[in-house]
Amino acid sequence: QVHLVESGGGSVQAGGSLRLSCVVSGITISTHCMAWFRQAPGKEREGVAGIDSDGFASYADSVKGRFTGSKDNPKNTLSLQMNSLKPEDTAMYYCAAVWSPFCRGWEDAGNFNYWGQGTQVTVSS
Repeated sequence: QVHLVESGGGSVQAGGSLRLSCVVSGITISTHCMAWFRQAPGKEREGVAGIDSDGFASYADSVKGRFTGSKDNPKNTLSLQMNSLKPEDTAMYYCAAVWSPFCRGWEDAGNFNYWGQGTQVTVSS
């Protein structure tokens, strides 16, 4: 059985930082495209960062220069370092996985078949 478990969310003031983690079991992340998504109330789920099997990360324009995605293959763990947080970053954050060495189309949630339950990030002004 595949499990993705996110942690590290919380409440911070604008300009602060958080580091999200996603511990994965049941699949080997080194052979999967991994991604972080977020969903704010009343909005569609949007891709934040996609990380391919080589560890190369791509980002949504809204988070470029502020967020850094990484993976630790031996620990089978995905991370998202979020700096300079803004109120508009407030959302539930999810990690996701799909079997593919590449991350083409990572921005599309429909391309992923494994999901975590999410961790809430709240940024106050």
